[in-house]
Amino acid sequence: MRASGVLMPVSSIPSDYGIGCFSKEAYDFVDQLSEAGQKYWQILPLGPTGYGDSPYQSCSTFAGNPYFIDLGELIRENLLTEEECSSCDWGDNPSYVDYEKIYNSRFLLLRKAYDRAETESNEEYQEFLKQQNHWIWDYALFMAIKDSQKGISWAEWPREFQDHDSDAVKKARQELDREVGFYCFQQYLFHRQWMKLKEYANQKGIGIIGDVPIYVAPDSADAWADPGLFQFDENYLPVAVAGCPPDAFSATGQLWGNPLYDWKKHKEEGYFWWTKRMLRCMELYDIVRIDHFRGFDEYYSIPYGDKTAEKGHWEKGPGLELFHVLNSRIDSLQVIAEDLGFLTESVLEMVRESGYPGMKVLQFAFDGSAGNPYLPYKYDKNCVVYTGTHDNETTKGWMEHLNPHDAWFIRAYTDCENRSLDECVWGLIRAAQSSTADLCVIPIQDYLCLGNEARMNEPSTLGDNWKWRLQKEQLSYPVLERMRALTDLYGRA
Repeated sequence: MRASGVLMPVSSIPSDYGIGCFSKEAYDFVDQLSEAGQKYWQILPLGPTGYGDSPYQSCSTFAGNPYFIDLGELIRENLLTEEECSSCDWGDNPSYVDYEKIYNSRFLLLRKAYDRAETESNEEYQEFLKQQNHWIWDYALFMAIKDSQKGISWAEWPREFQDHDSDAVKKARQELDREVGFYCFQQYLFHRQWMKLKEYANQKGIGIIGDVPIYVAPDSADAWADPGLFQFDENYLPVAVAGCPPDAFSATGQLWGNPLYDWKKHKEEGYFWWTKRMLRCMELYDIVRIDHFRGFDEYYSIPYGDKTAEKGHWEKGPGLELFHVLNSRIDSLQVIAEDLGFLTESVLEMVRESGYPGMKVLQFAFDGSAGNPYLPYKYDKNCVVYTGTHDNETTKGWMEHLNPHDAWFIRAYTDCENRSLDECVWGLIRAAQSSTADLCVIPIQDYLCLGNEARMNEPSTLGDNWKWRLQKEQLSYPVLERMRALTDLYGRA
């Protein structure tokens, strides 16, 4: 079925409290998507942000980001006051998230709400804890111990706390009971509010596409609670870490630093952890985009301690065996395979055999080569086309930096030789919408013809990523009307 959608993270939704959340503005955005004829809203990972404020370095693959909890709802429930919320410093630029100020304000308020909540008598809360029993206690205890250790990585904790099953950890669970409860309470609020928003979107005919990083963060409850599932030594240090080899874009490769899975151990356990993970994903989303799908065929292993990715090597992953198991256990598992970058024939074969749609990105298409697989007329139907992703420049920003030949090629391809740069952006959107791809997803920045001031992430950099926010009234009726017209024209409504 042909359809179209919009890519925008929850953090970019307008709000009164420094960062996008599950507030009225989120519901308004869903209404706007419906008005524009969209059938999908693609978001970035919903987990708590970690190092560099990246949603791809989360302290839990199961938990939700407490930043997204709507404080307005807590005011209406008399758990907070308007004065308490408005008196916090949320930053002075509504176009960008100030994560330091968010961190300092948000948890202070959530702690006040927790102190006022009657969790023991709340049957809904108690039922939530039972339903999420397989992960929530490990996560909450991990965070409580982490706080008691002044936030340092679990690899630096005293040895007795590094061992998840030690007597010291069991004792800490009792001594830190109140703090553990605080983290459970955050997850209850997150889950309740997100599921309400998701249900609203679904009722409007809009599905949610979630993003699932292939790896977990090194400093995460996942690694701490189940170290045997990862390539750790006896001191809980990685034997090797994840990344990508040197290529035309990086002479030294990409050193991600995530711990690698012990796939033999996962297989011995019947891929139980992955089953739990994907069941949680299908609870939160309608479709999951799995990042770095190649890593299931082969993964790049870099010796721990190396400063670059130059000395890594490829190892075999579980391949389709993992997904055969998942499909047998999870009804209606829907996956988008992120199959970008250099792909071997074995990876291409794995994607074909899986039946999952891969990805096509228009920013990769116009290098002057007639054989470029990202040109729209080259697509199979079973794929998802994007103008760009969260890791790319905005389309306008990208076009501003093109060499003359590629710029000419795009203008000729989109019939925009004598038109403005904004109209060239719309020309590329039209090329994506008119393609044979079953699904077309456009970043909201491209519909608004924004430059790189609105870029979401520049890989391998720190400091200015994950910050951009949509402004109230910025997504205007004329833009929505034009989105709707293209969606109708190309049979995606």
